[in-house]
Parts: sequence; structure tokens; C-alpha cells
Amino acid sequence: MPRQPVPLPHKSQAPPVSRASPIASFSASALAWRHFAIFTTASLPWMTGTAINPLFRSAYLAKDGDRDVTLVIPWLSLKDQELVYPNKIVFESPLEHEAYVRHWIEERISFRPSFSIKFYPAKFSTELRSILPVGDITEFIPDELADIAVLEEPEHLNWYHHGRKWKNKFRRVIGVVHTNYIAYVKREKNGQVIACFMKYMNTWVTRIYCHKIIRLSGATQDMPRSVVCNIHGVNPKFLEVGKLKLNQLQNGETAFTKGAYYIGKMVWSKGYRELLDLLSKYQSKLAGLEVDLYGTGEDSDEVRKSAELLNLVVKVHPGRDHADPLFHDYKVFINPSTTDVVCTTTAEALAMGKIVICADHPSNEFFKRFPNCRIYNSDEEFVQFTLNALTEQPAPLTDMQRIHETSKISLPTFLKTRKLKQSLEDASVYLHQALSGLEVTRRAFGAVPKTLQPDEQLCKDLGD
Repeated sequence: MPRQPVPLPHKSQAPPVSRASPIASFSASALAWRHFAIFTTASLPWMTGTAINPLFRSAYLAKDGDRDVTLVIPWLSLKDQELVYPNKIVFESPLEHEAYVRHWIEERISFRPSFSIKFYPAKFSTELRSILPVGDITEFIPDELADIAVLEEPEHLNWYHHGRKWKNKFRRVIGVVHTNYIAYVKREKNGQVIACFMKYMNTWVTRIYCHKIIRLSGATQDMPRSVVCNIHGVNPKFLEVGKLKLNQLQNGETAFTKGAYYIGKMVWSKGYRELLDLLSKYQSKLAGLEVDLYGTGEDSDEVRKSAELLNLVVKVHPGRDHADPLFHDYKVFINPSTTDVVCTTTAEALAMGKIVICADHPSNEFFKRFPNCRIYNSDEEFVQFTLNALTEQPAPLTDMQRIHETSKISLPTFLKTRKLKQSLEDASVYLHQALSGLEVTRRAFGAVPKTLQPDEQLCKDLGD
């Protein structure tokens, strides 16, 4: 794939889906340590939740200036960048990549971010469609700064971890579970068997490497020492749109000139199959409905072909940032996905004052408190809610509902850990380290070949 100069990000060119979350996500009071190291499994310009949410988390945790924050993100070779990043965007160096990330976040917050960025070596697994760490990524935080580690997707970061034990390196290790991996793998060949193994593996690695786990919703599997809490918020810019729409409605103006839409990575597992099946089944009852789909992904061509077979007007568009003004005038957001943990685009749509139609699923439990969220339990309810939404006006959000810090967690509570049987845990860590240290075992369980240590090119890119 040909390379092109790296453009600075612009809202209109951002791909699939914005996952903006300004919430600092942890209560700032009475923290015993000053340094947070936030490790995550993805980075811009890949517009996925684990690239966006940790970025906002880092910015807001560092905002007050009374703690140091380092965001640790994956660095990919040029070859892998071409596979992962959209619009042929690639970076010649980590400095170039960091400049892109900083410019993107600075355009979306009202203050200058003061956190640091570090890169760890990584490879892209085409089989798992995921970025996987290479080598021992705990090394990228000096021992003297190893206070609190936040592992965004702790299971993902530790499937093949071979190196220092996180709980020995850091005083406290908190995992944030973003993804319902079990739901995804069940859709694959031999999915039930793979899901059973993955459930055990996820439990194992989070137990031995994390002090506490935060599950964003009940849609995730149960984890040791875990709590369910949505610690994401929405970018205040979405709330500003919602206020503007409310003022227009109160002044008797037309606030919404477009109908229904959906935005998300264009793969069947993200709800596109469910949505097109519903639209196909009830075409006669939904006559006149027009739906715009926005997304980029491996299944884009198939989604487009399926949409063209419908009698309804369903248009398929490339992915865009949800903050793009293009979306301001839509009134109805339809999201039938049941693989999300907490869908940030749903929160963003509600913040913009739209009516949201989504399935009755644990990932949507948090949104039930909002009057503009219509949860359907059957196909018939989906049809009725959709038709009603097109003729109704959204209810105004209350001041309480507008608070973008929708959920806070007191870190002191999370930092109290129980004494475990250390010998048993140490034995479990030893077993995991032994298995993850063998190339044949790693390959058998899906690791990218030769990723125990970074190769010469990755070392060169990172200045090692």
C-alpha cells in the first residue's frame, strides 16, 4: 500500500467511530500516589474505544496538575500500520505519531493536555484482528515511577505476557474491561469451545496480574475482584450540541431535519446483521423509513450489497467522527448491537438530544435512565419505537443527565486489596510465565510468531 505524508487529523476525515470520553474516570480525592501509567491496546488513528477512551482518561487525570500521567500506547511497524490505520495514514517515527495523537486530543478538549506519551513495541494479528504487545511492556515505566498502573483491556494485554509480574512492579494495578470477547468468539467456527477456553484464560490472567477489575457493564464476563461500573463519560462538545437543539425546539425552530442513522465499525458483529435483518423482515411496516449507515471495516462491501437488496432507502457511507456536524441534524440513532460493553456512540447520541433505539441487553443497562432511550424487547417493539421516534420530539435532558462525568469511582476503595494466598498466586504466575515463554505454546494459542522480544526494526524505531 503506498504511503503518503501524515496529515494532521481533521474531524471530517476521522474513520469509523469516535469513542470520546473526557471523564477522568477515577475520583481525584485522597490519592496516595502521584503517578498513573495507563497502558492500552490501540492508538489513533484507529478509531476504536481502546484508542479514544484511555486518551481522554489520561488528559483529564492530568488536568489538575497534581499527578503525573503517562499514556503507554502500541507502536507498529510500517507494514502493520498499513493494515490497521485508515486512509493510508502511516508514521515514520514515534515522534510523528505522538504529534498526531496530541493534535487530535487538543482539538477536542478546552485545555492543554499535560500527560506524557510512551510507546511499546507491538504487532498486529490478522487472525485475532488485534494489536498484541511484544516483549515485556512493564519495562517502559521506570521503577521509580511505578505507582498505579491502569490496564485498559487487562486480559488482552496479558494473554501472552512474559515478563515482570505487574503486581510486583506497580503498587496497584487496576484493569478496565472494555470488550466482550466471549460474544465475539462465539460467532466464529468452533466458537463455543474457544469461548470456554478464553473465559478461563481471561479469569486466570486478570486474577494473577491485577489487584482490581472494573467492568464497564454486565455484558462482560465476571472477573475476580471486579465491580461493574460505567466510568466513561462523553465529550462536552456533544452536550453543547444537545443544548443547541433544545434551544431550537423551545424557540419553535426545526431542530432535526434528518431521520435515522447508525455509526460503528462496519463488521457484521457490530449490529449491522441484526439491523438489516430487522429492516428486511419489516419493510412493509417501515415503508418510507430512510436509514444512513456510517462505518468502515472488513464487511463494508457485504453490508452495502445487503442494503441494496432492500426496498427501503438504506444508504451506506464511509466512517466519520461522530462529532462531525454532519450528524447534528439526525433525530434518531438506531443501535441494535449486542456485542458492545458500553456503546459510547449511544451516550454521544443521547448527549446530542437524539432519540436512541437499542436492544434490551446488559450493555445498554446504563442508558435506561434516559427518557430518550427506547429499549426494545422484541422485533415488534423495534418497529413501533422506530415509527414513533420519527414523529415525536426528543425529551429535554435534565441538568443531572447533562453532567458529562456520568460516573466516578473512588480510587481509595479500589486500592484496598485482600491478602491472597501468595504462594498459590506465585505458582500460578510461574505457570503462566513458563507457558508464555515457549514459542510453540504461544503459537498454539494464537500469538504472533516471534514476539517474545521486539525485532530489530521495532527496536530501531523505538530507539533501543
